[in-house]
Amino acid sequence: MIDLHDWPTPNGHKITLFLEEAGLPYTIHPVNIGAGNQFKPAFLAISPNNKMPAIVDHAPADGGAPLSVFESGAILVYLADKTGQFFSKELRQRTVISEWLFWQMGGLGPMLGQNHHFALYAPEKIPYAIDRYRKETHRLYGVLEKRLTDHAFLGGADYSIADMASYPWTLNWKNQGIDLNDFPNIARWQEAIGARPATARALAKAETVRK
Repeated sequence: MIDLHDWPTPNGHKITLFLEEAGLPYTIHPVNIGAGNQFKPAFLAISPNNKMPAIVDHAPADGGAPLSVFESGAILVYLADKTGQFFSKELRQRTVISEWLFWQMGGLGPMLGQNHHFALYAPEKIPYAIDRYRKETHRLYGVLEKRLTDHAFLGGADYSIADMASYPWTLNWKNQGIDLNDFPNIARWQEAIGARPATARALAKAETVRK
């Protein structure tokens, strides 16, 4: 039903987490970003920003032709609406989940991505850039920690697409310059999500693709 064009990165993990939880049938089509496959015309036809993941739904709810969706946040919302899972139709709860989903899309993901780039991959180590993004990473972990102080999950009591969006980005906390001992609520939240069978299946599939 779902073609997932993906590579095992945090943004890719978001979608496999959802698909495994919802039990939707899907096929992974690896997009090797190290080989530049994200720039191939076939992929650009469904993801014009040349970023993965992207999906093609062969059974959209309107019964029409196959529908492609790009951008991980948009894919999560689309799949949640399609299945009626891990979001909410109630106004206030849906708004809270949306807030934390877009917090990840606009803040946690991009800033941690810059952290990874300048600290780990940049050919020239620029102290100012490393310090800037390490500090912003620490600030964002503090925001996440505070939210999880009195909420089991980002949207409240229940696991949602907001958690699926943020969780994969926090798995590499050591390389981000974070000491998880300073963030016990994030550690508790990570453990709860990691214990879900669907999480184990999703991450195992990612490793299969990587190999």
